[in-house]
Amino acid sequence: MNDESMKPPISAYEETLGMRYFARMLDKIRKYDVGELREDFHENLGKSLDGRCVSYLRVDYAEVVERTLSGGSDEEILEWCFERGRALDENDVLIWNQFSSKLGFRDHVSEVLEERKRESHLEDRDDIVTMFDYFEADEGRS
Repeated sequence: MNDESMKPPISAYEETLGMRYFARMLDKIRKYDVGELREDFHENLGKSLDGRCVSYLRVDYAEVVERTLSGGSDEEILEWCFERGRALDENDVLIWNQFSSKLGFRDHVSEVLEERKRESHLEDRDDIVTMFDYFEADEGRS
């Protein structure tokens, strides 16, 4: 594969049944499977925010990978997660969205965010205050 075929995942802001980040996790799974996921994402597959997401849903990441690669829409796969793990109500989705979209802002991930900004030569970007902000900038969407 050449460098042009290697791609970052879709935005963490994309929603599936109102839930942010889930579509990004599935997109990473699919791109990795066909060899199109940028290499710098490989090490954290199933870890970091992927791990938090499946933990919140109370499903196993390996099973989500298997289910994703067997086909279906993001919505169908999230519904499957609700059946296998736990269904989220409106408040659960709100809590997840607020947690995930603010990760890195004055919390346990703040140092990691600053390190990633330095590694990506984005340390001068004061507008990058969360991991979602970082994803958008690092992946060329902002």
